[in-house]
Amino acid sequence: MRADSVQNWGEQIMLNIKKEKDGEKLKIALEGRLDTSSASQLEKELETLEGDVKELVFDIKYLDYVSSAGLRILLSAHKNMSRQGSMVLRGANENVMEIFEVTGFAGILNIEA
Repeated sequence: MRADSVQNWGEQIMLNIKKEKDGEKLKIALEGRLDTSSASQLEKELETLEGDVKELVFDIKYLDYVSSAGLRILLSAHKNMSRQGSMVLRGANENVMEIFEVTGFAGILNIEA
């Protein structure tokens, strides 16, 4: 498992990304805020996805916030994975789930409790 973090000026962790690969399944755990300042880090991680990944699972139980930049990255990952397998978001808290519902992404992305 590998962890990367994006930090702000105050050295507070904005987003932790942990990846765990098991065969054709890749689990990415996100912790913190997926916003304009951290979305590019997740985008870079997703660009390195190997073609043999058939199942992409985002563990978002510790994700505090998602901005429009973060939603764009998740939508892009969803589109890419729809061509080669499946993608699911697991464990959204109430605040993040509300963001998905208000923006209409709850009807687009596969979100599990």
